[in-house]
Amino acid sequence: MLKAFHSAAIVITVALSSGAALAAPGASGHSHATFAAGEPGNPKKPARVIVVTMREGDGKMMFVPDRVEIKRGEQIRFILSNSGELEHEFVLATTEENLKHAEEMKKNPEMEHDDPNARRVKPKKRDEIVWRFTKAGNFEFGCLIPGHRESGMTGTIVVK
Repeated sequence: MLKAFHSAAIVITVALSSGAALAAPGASGHSHATFAAGEPGNPKKPARVIVVTMREGDGKMMFVPDRVEIKRGEQIRFILSNSGELEHEFVLATTEENLKHAEEMKKNPEMEHDDPNARRVKPKKRDEIVWRFTKAGNFEFGCLIPGHRESGMTGTIVVK
């Protein structure tokens, strides 16, 4: 039994050191070790507040606003308000990461996230993410629930 535990610990250590995300098919959630868009913020420190509304209408799904400009090093408190009738997500990453993640979500649509850069918000509810943008570049926030991204539910963050 100790040998089996040791082998499992080695596999987990190797996976984490390689930056791999650990998520078994059918798992209720998963987590990423590193983030392209910066790092989780400190909720006890000052942050600029940006309210992002998630909604549906006219056959589209959207974030309002769908474009945000941020200064490198700035900490943001995203207040995520779902004014729609459907559950939505806010996942902060690069477009490439979100596209890859969206493919995983198609295979496991009930997947829940346990990541500091992602929240799933029920209809008529609110949540928040505090994030510090340590890297300049263009990033994305998207709803990766199958069909939502395809219906227009993405936004852009420009970090200068």
